[in-house]
Amino acid sequence: MHERKIPLNLNCGLDLTGEVLYGKWKIRLLWFIHEGYRRPSELQRKIPDASRRVLTAQLGELRDHELVGRKVHPVVPPKTEYFLTDLGQSLIPVISALGQWGDEHEEKLRTAILKRQNTPKP
Repeated sequence: MHERKIPLNLNCGLDLTGEVLYGKWKIRLLWFIHEGYRRPSELQRKIPDASRRVLTAQLGELRDHELVGRKVHPVVPPKTEYFLTDLGQSLIPVISALGQWGDEHEEKLRTAILKRQNTPKP
């Protein structure tokens, strides 16, 4: 476990939300679990750019924050499925609104991101 350089600030809703959603794949994981992709292998196929280790770590963090639950079926080999908790389900409208905003501003956002990516750093 790494040690934080900056102490946690959990004094407002934005800080709390940022803390539980910080991670490159967490929002996508929540969305795909909501859509019905529940097994680790299914989630890996939906997010092929992420390593299995990173997805497992971020799923663990989502579990720690009580947004996602995990059920392990007692079969050989074990079958693991993830599901949204009520708290995780309550984030779906927020994630949907963020996605819609991104869709509405897709061209401008893509241009700005690519421009920044291609600009040399001083």
